[in-house]
Amino acid sequence: MTLRIDIGGLPSGRLRFTASPLAELTAMLHVLAEPGHHPQLAGWAGDVWAGLRPELAERLREAEFLWRSSRADFLVPARPRPTLAEELDDVDRIDDETYVTAALITTCGSNRVHFAAPSPLADATARERALALAQARGALQEAFAERLLADPAGVRARVRHTLEQCAEAFFDAAWTGVAVQLATDLRLKNDLLKRQGIGAALASVSGAVTLAPDGNCIIVDKLQDNATAAHGTGVTFLPSVFGRPHLVAVHAPGWQPVVQYPVAEPSPSEPVSLETVTLRLEALAHPVRLRLLRTLARGPHTTGELAHAWELSPPEISRHLAVLRRAGLLTARRHGRYVRHALNLPILTALGADLLTAVLR
Repeated sequence: MTLRIDIGGLPSGRLRFTASPLAELTAMLHVLAEPGHHPQLAGWAGDVWAGLRPELAERLREAEFLWRSSRADFLVPARPRPTLAEELDDVDRIDDETYVTAALITTCGSNRVHFAAPSPLADATARERALALAQARGALQEAFAERLLADPAGVRARVRHTLEQCAEAFFDAAWTGVAVQLATDLRLKNDLLKRQGIGAALASVSGAVTLAPDGNCIIVDKLQDNATAAHGTGVTFLPSVFGRPHLVAVHAPGWQPVVQYPVAEPSPSEPVSLETVTLRLEALAHPVRLRLLRTLARGPHTTGELAHAWELSPPEISRHLAVLRRAGLLTARRHGRYVRHALNLPILTALGADLLTAVLR
């Protein structure tokens, strides 16, 4: 499953690598709302929550739907500014219709929810549909949606004020160090883009982001099948320290494509593709192959030994072993006339973490 961003005919200058204070603040807010996604930042999240004034803590819980499961598109800017205040000014320039639609999509819990004309701001039926979707998510979501539809200007002002309070409470202090890491990453990305082209720059972003062989499409390995186009607007790539391990992609109609990617750790491991994770899970889904793995967990075996242990024919065992080998779950070593099969323990051990990374991506 992939998100495909059509860049056919796009000038290289329209592919931008730049930093966004607002996008990084939103990544921090996601960490605070979902610390389980970011165990390496659990200590930071705990310290921030402990130091928040009760009023600000309540405000963050009130608006967390804008960044918890997904990010409201207006919080991941396509044209970043040097300061958070300037980016918040740009958000203020968005019309109510666009702002409310983006906020409702995150509040209702799915980027597959669409609020086409007529607008829930003006049409009673559309409004009831939006409230019903929010209610299905929970009482807090319903209350937020009701306030947003009844008084969009008031909610927008309250959200901005909340973000400004976050800057004072924890963002400004964290941004000082984060900005240095982002600047280092951006120098690398822009140098690669200039000297080696789009493919090299994308390869340095993540193993989950590639350039199609024809050079006309950026492919993002995500748990979705979708497509968008960047004609005339370009694509913006935003590095993030607090966003790891997520790849956040803005691709809704009317929004310029934006990808927020995690800055690599000092010793990064190569991310495993969703296709590979799926292949391994499918290999494990057959009861016979699970039995074979259980036997191999006790030590290497030949095909004949496995056939004898499970009273199956050698050809049948060979077929199952081939599936496990293609998935990378087995190793094979020849000893004279025989081939002994063994578990690939590092791969099998990492499967849980790889699955989690692929899902969170």
